[in-house]
Formats: sequence, structure tokens, C-alpha cells
Amino acid sequence: MQFYLDTGNIDEIRELADWGVVEGVTTNPSLLAKEKDRGDYRALLAEICEVVRGPVSAEVIAEDAEGMVEQARSLVKISSHIVIKIPCVPEGLKATSILFEDGVHVNMTLIFSPLQALIAANAGASYVSPFVGRLDDIGHEGIEEVVKMREIFDVYGIDTEIIFASTRHPEHVLQAALIGADICTMPARVFRQMVAHPLTDIGLKRFLDDWGKTGFEI
Repeated sequence: MQFYLDTGNIDEIRELADWGVVEGVTTNPSLLAKEKDRGDYRALLAEICEVVRGPVSAEVIAEDAEGMVEQARSLVKISSHIVIKIPCVPEGLKATSILFEDGVHVNMTLIFSPLQALIAANAGASYVSPFVGRLDDIGHEGIEEVVKMREIFDVYGIDTEIIFASTRHPEHVLQAALIGADICTMPARVFRQMVAHPLTDIGLKRFLDDWGKTGFEI
């Protein structure tokens, strides 16, 4: 399973990309709005693409298919790494089918049901992003919806990749891996939580303390 970083903050992206495990980035209008003081929107996307060198999702904000396609064609000029993020609505499906014919990769977002994921794949989406955390927030078992998506895609040999999104905590990442999500995108906070463990800290301190008593050097 691939790890994507869900943020528009270039400092977080640089920090975690240095770990060597970030293979892509997902952004959205809300995340990029937080970075408005960092400069031009397109320049920020270009910088993210240079740092990650993998798929970077940039979302359109038009509400009609014609506008979505126009914005998408503009955004893909920024970098060959740009993936167009489009909401799962009728106009979004229409735009996705047009962009598919153009060879543009689409990440269909705001997916909450297996049927939405299936119709998005049929429209030509390269990725679907089920928002698991938001389903959990309203009392649904978000992970169960992704399990159904995985089963449907496997039954029909659908190549569209599932991006486990709206990741709230490391347990979500574990669930994503266990049910076969292709990608899990998460905020920097969850990345850091995945690595941290008190026994690791205790063990490292003990090793270093014991080594210090030897007087040896490497």
C-alpha cells in the first residue's frame, strides 16, 4: 500500500518526503486555503510536484462540467504529476469522461458509497477517494464501505485505484492496509503517530546508554 500525504503545507511535505515513504500528495481547496500566505496557488502546486515527484491531486472548483474540464486542462499544464480531483456529482462524472478521453488522470473525491466508486470508475476515474473518517463521524462504519469497493473492483478487474481518505488515526491506516486499499492518504500528524512508540524510545535509550559505557567508537 502506498502512502500519500494529505496537506498543502510545503514544509510538512519536505519534512516527510525526506523519510522516503511519501509517494504522492492529495490537496483540496480547504487545505490550500490555509497556505494562502505562501504565495501563488499554481506556484505552490508546482513546488509540491518538484518535492514529491509522484501524483499530486489538485481539485477543480467549477460546478459545471465545462468549467471543470477547462480548469483541469489548465492545472495539468503545471506538471506531469498533477492529478485532477473532481467531486462525485453528475457534472463531475461528465467532466471525468471527457478528461479520460484526453488522457488526464482523475481522482474522484467525496466518495461515500461503493456505488459512487463504481460509477466513478466507469466514467474513467484513475482513482476514487472514499472519505472513511467522515462516514465514521456520522455513525457509519466507513471501513465497511471500502471493503465493498475493494470486492467489487476485484470481481470485475477494475484498475481504478482506491485512495483511503479522511484518515483520522493510525488505526485507519492499519485497516486500509488489511482490506487492500491501494493508497492511504493522511495528514502529517498521522504519519508521525505511525512511527512513534514508547517501547522504541525506551529501547533506543537503553541501547545508547549501554553503548556509552563501553567507550567504543564506530
